Amino acid sequence: MRLSRIIMALTVGLAVAAVPTAAGAAQPQPPVYPPPVAGLTVSPTTIRLGESFTLRGRGFEANERVSIDVVISALPGAAPADGTARRSDGTTVAMASVAYAQPLSAQPQPAPLHFEVNADGSGNFTVTYRPNRPGRYTFTATGETSGRTASATGIVLPPRPTRPPHNDGNLPVTGSSLSTPMKLGGGLAGAGALLVLLSLAWRRRGRFGMGR
Repeated sequence: MRLSRIIMALTVGLAVAAVPTAAGAAQPQPPVYPPPVAGLTVSPTTIRLGESFTLRGRGFEANERVSIDVVISALPGAAPADGTARRSDGTTVAMASVAYAQPLSAQPQPAPLHFEVNADGSGNFTVTYRPNRPGRYTFTATGETSGRTASATGIVLPPRPTRPPHNDGNLPVTGSSLSTPMKLGGGLAGAGALLVLLSLAWRRRGRFGMGR
């Protein structure tokens, strides 16, 4: 009888001791969230030479420094290189160049192929970029602290061709084209004056003949 009581007491004690352990094991664990993914956009995606891109980054660490690298590649079916002309069969031929030195102040500054920006407190940034030649521009942003990377691409087309002055479809008026009708009009006026003089002389002659 005494042994059974001892066994029962040990069983109850073990059950009571196991209750806190089971309660602790049943507590929910906080969820594990994946790290944010960095992103980069280029707006607008296609521009003309002389316009600018707007780069917007997100998902970087707060206030971290972000490096941006630029890779420029040729456009598909792009115009021939400077100093060459394209033939009808698709081949190119070299052309003689004419030397012309622009003032230093008028020469465009080359667009950087590497620059850095600072993300704000939310890990975002916005920066403008002005290309200086046509091509396909690939921008890659890398967080210097987080190591997060994002890329985006933009297209730069050649500038629009300048249109000639509008003359209602007529050829431009030059000095030689004006001189021809003026000469013709002068000749007709001279011939008319000669006919008038001959007519007056003929009338006078007729009057004198009648007087006789």
